Amino acid sequence: MKSAAVVNYAPEKGSVEIREIPRPLIGEDDVLLEVAYVGVCGSDLHQWTADHSWPVNYPIVLGHEFGGHIVETGKRITGWKAGDRVVSETAAVINPDSPMSRRGLYNLDPSRKGFGYGVDGAMTRFVRVPGRCLHSIPDHLPFEHACLTEPCCVAFSAVVENARLKPGDRVVVFGPGTIGILCSAVASLCGAEVAIVGLEKDKQRLNIAKQYGCETIIGDATAWARQRDGLGADCVIDAAGASITLKMAMEVVRPGGHISKVGWGPQPLGFSLDPLVQKNISLQGSFSHNWPIWERVIALLASGKLDVKPIIGGIWPVTGWHEAFEKMHQGQTVKSILKPV
Repeated sequence: MKSAAVVNYAPEKGSVEIREIPRPLIGEDDVLLEVAYVGVCGSDLHQWTADHSWPVNYPIVLGHEFGGHIVETGKRITGWKAGDRVVSETAAVINPDSPMSRRGLYNLDPSRKGFGYGVDGAMTRFVRVPGRCLHSIPDHLPFEHACLTEPCCVAFSAVVENARLKPGDRVVVFGPGTIGILCSAVASLCGAEVAIVGLEKDKQRLNIAKQYGCETIIGDATAWARQRDGLGADCVIDAAGASITLKMAMEVVRPGGHISKVGWGPQPLGFSLDPLVQKNISLQGSFSHNWPIWERVIALLASGKLDVKPIIGGIWPVTGWHEAFEKMHQGQTVKSILKPV
């Protein structure tokens, strides 16, 4: 049996196409998952446009935000059975004996390989998933929402685990993409006052961010950041995916404040980092997530406290991947979702 898959087949720009691929074989510690829905991530777009900064194992099936039903289990799998509704973490390959994995921080294991760049991802009908990656989801949580657990976990990690916000904190978020808007939503859930910043072309996305109770700003956020006491924001979340926003973050954060950088920015900096020293700013990178974060986020999604419906701009069959990618790339949607055929 073969299924249509969105395949990134070479490092050159535009090297993505539909290919028919066989149903994957599973190992003793794996399950075979029939994918219900898969989200399109900014990293999928970066591999399509060839402006990514991570190694890719070409050719590769894209897609790491997904959920579905188990259809087959490996010999050593316990606690899971065919028909179970699940979502999957992204760390498809880890070294369980690495110091980071032993601490539960397998997301930071240097040998980690993720779906969609290290091993085949989920923009197809069937995907092989290690049993340790699985999380159960309740029947009332629709798959088109549950498949976005992963970007919600990215936001939760950046805001709750790394920024450690407190109620009443004043927070500036740069970048009204999926991660920026979800970071704003999570920060609001923490009781922070939040403003999300974008460009003129981002008006549609900023209007969506308003549904999460955020202030929206086009251009300079300095006045809003300093509105309370003239010193700046308690925290800045940099989710823009460009290096220059780190300079902007250093300008609007208060002395002793915190910057959480979750957006990738491969461009050379070209500016001084001295404000970090002068203002005693803490700069924290934020990458990926682990098991406890996934369980928390699933609980938030299941309760309705974290609602991803406003960011979903449309659902396309995997064979319509190009339109789905283009809509996100042009900023016409925040999040595109694909459905296998």
